[in-house]
Amino acid sequence: MAKKILIVEDEHNIAELIAFNLRKNGYEYVCTDSGENALKILEREHFDLILLDLMLTGMDGMDFCRIYRADTAMKQVPIIMLTARGEESDIVSGLEYGADDYVTKPFNILEVKARIKAIMRRNSR
Repeated sequence: MAKKILIVEDEHNIAELIAFNLRKNGYEYVCTDSGENALKILEREHFDLILLDLMLTGMDGMDFCRIYRADTAMKQVPIIMLTARGEESDIVSGLEYGADDYVTKPFNILEVKARIKAIMRRNSR
């Protein structure tokens, strides 16, 4: 069974690049452009990983993490933040709010794929 990833990204071109590479590597995925929609999707579907942009319209990635991690009714899955905010304080905040990994834009898609594989490998144990 293919692993399923939720992509939360409001930049269409970046979401398409990620989706193309996930599909090419045998992953299933669902894309959304907002944190609010992501929470609704997570209430009804199971995912193995969330790829989360930090700067979203409406609810940002930090708020999403805070709300998602506080909801004990939802199965908690790993989160990789993909964001242009690369200051040390941003990275620390992202990890403290609940991200399992943090990648800054512009990113190398090969690195992102390797990080996805590493998290999936850890979670399958």
